Amino acid sequence: MFRKKIMVIGLLGCWVIGLCGCASMKETAKGIAGISTKVLEENRQYALFKIFDYDYNTCYNKVKDILKENGCYIYAEEPKKQLIAFYVSETDTTPVGIFFNELSSRKTQVEIVSQSTYSKESIAKIIFSGLEAGPDGKKELVN
Repeated sequence: MFRKKIMVIGLLGCWVIGLCGCASMKETAKGIAGISTKVLEENRQYALFKIFDYDYNTCYNKVKDILKENGCYIYAEEPKKQLIAFYVSETDTTPVGIFFNELSSRKTQVEIVSQSTYSKESIAKIIFSGLEAGPDGKKELVN
């Protein structure tokens, strides 16, 4: 009985130390819940990106609409980080992130990030072609 108490106390101690480690408690809790954006932020340097002639808010809202139309599951929206984090679908929980970088009042850079090259490339194709389409869903011709 005494050994069992010591073992439980030891496990609780390890758990507390793990929560108080390098990462903040909030980020640790997100990691346990499977909704952390840390891995996306760490892989941002490998993003596929493109610049669009939209202001930040318009671009952000268009991307959200495109994600919803394609059955993606948005699990985090972090306006301070200018990030939307989502899973490819409710059954494919590959995390993908879209970062927005407002370059000017009429230009926004969209960055697609994922550890999965396939997911990153397929989502980039969907998002970029959706943003290049006009309001009626057809591609605009550039003269």
